[in-house]
Amino acid sequence: MASLYILWPDQLSLPLLEEARKTKDIVLLAEAHHEFTHVKHHKKKIAFILSAMRHFKEELKQNNYASVVYKPLEEKIHFYTDAVAEGVATHKPSRIITFRPSSYRQWLEIQKWEASFNIPVEIREDPRFFTTPQQFKKWAGDKKALRMEFFYREVRKSKGILMDGNSPVGGKWNYDHDNRTPPKKGLKIPAPFWVEADDITQGALKDAAHYFNSHFGDLEPFGWATTRKDALDALDYFITHKIKNFGTYQDAMVTGEPWMYHAQLSFYLNVGLLTADECVKVVECAYVEESAPLNAVEGFIRQIIGWREYVRGIYWLKMPGYKSENFFDAKRPLPALYWGHQTKMNCLKQCVKETKENAYAHHIQRLMVLGNFALLAGLDPEGVNEWYMIVYGDAFEWVELPNVTGMILFADGGFLGSKPYIAGGNYINKMSDYCKSCAYNVKEKNGKSACPFNYLYWNFLITHHDKLKTNQRLGIVNKRVRDMPDSLKQTIQQEAQDFLESL
Repeated sequence: MASLYILWPDQLSLPLLEEARKTKDIVLLAEAHHEFTHVKHHKKKIAFILSAMRHFKEELKQNNYASVVYKPLEEKIHFYTDAVAEGVATHKPSRIITFRPSSYRQWLEIQKWEASFNIPVEIREDPRFFTTPQQFKKWAGDKKALRMEFFYREVRKSKGILMDGNSPVGGKWNYDHDNRTPPKKGLKIPAPFWVEADDITQGALKDAAHYFNSHFGDLEPFGWATTRKDALDALDYFITHKIKNFGTYQDAMVTGEPWMYHAQLSFYLNVGLLTADECVKVVECAYVEESAPLNAVEGFIRQIIGWREYVRGIYWLKMPGYKSENFFDAKRPLPALYWGHQTKMNCLKQCVKETKENAYAHHIQRLMVLGNFALLAGLDPEGVNEWYMIVYGDAFEWVELPNVTGMILFADGGFLGSKPYIAGGNYINKMSDYCKSCAYNVKEKNGKSACPFNYLYWNFLITHHDKLKTNQRLGIVNKRVRDMPDSLKQTIQQEAQDFLESL
């Protein structure tokens, strides 16, 4: 009898079907409305996923998968389970085979299938990752706090990536210190990788506009890869045009340059058009062939086998409770500026504008501008998590939630990272050109014209001193808080309160 393979919209990868019998087994994909509306995803993200799914359907047929069941939007399938129920009723398979999904919400949906359909359900691990949740759990053991750097080293050693025998290539594990160069005048930043929309993509754009018109974000211009072939071209474009400066300027922010030297590959990795293994191999090969510097290659590989694998491990280790973490008891609702409403803070304005236009912002914009503000302003983690899930084209819960809850908001109290990622205006001024066009003065610490990041930074440290006073990485600033005159503390807290109330 036939097996029914269920692929989710972010599992568009032929390696998942290596054991499927092309002439006998059934492959099911569904444009289930709930997958696009459980949060109101950015319109461009929806168009991307729809186009990628529809192209993948054609790829399955070209690869001689004889029975592909595809449920388009117009069939008005609400939940994925509804599509599975139709597939079971029509094809009467002997079993369902699916793969670990990208969210606990989907995981719970799968758990009901065996009882609902009275057939065996096999949930396989996703082979697109270097590690499994079980392997991560074993590594985590009974540690009270985890650190990505140590996990990253273990993965590199076990997989033989960028290694010279038992030692890291170049003698150091981490070249992050070389990857923090501020932008300089005259940078010649390559154009972003671009694909002209074909008929399938044009149809996806029209459907996204029709069915999800009330959602946030701009649909066009649209130039993302939505096929395996074009995603491979995007990888090649990164190696050819961007990787030489990727490491050096990966933290830099420049007005009107949302893509900088970044790879633009996270979209394709997270839906299956590319695999982590092939990206790492191509980048490592670029170093061996002396076409890419070590700081860029190591930085890229650390993002793939370090952060990407690490946050996925934490997600499956800590869910479902991780979603409700709120170490600082933050309760402020998300202000309207995150949806593009007026703000005099130019850094926030620029990052939100580019997010709205592109469903993308690079990691420093997400962490040290948008995220830094969310943490300093005491925004409710639930609202912040929902926003990040909505607006970014590469956001799926396994990667979004740990990055926001653990790294951006420190809402887990330090389980994922060793300190809150907070900064005053000086950091943004150093790493961007945003402050030059801002209504506020980044060099002023207090007063109506002072950059709000300056007094929000110290207000945060004053407010949460008791919770952070033993954090070794904040020793110097905590001493400054203890030594600060009460009158200055009161001034800072009053200015912060006035500003936050004005939001």
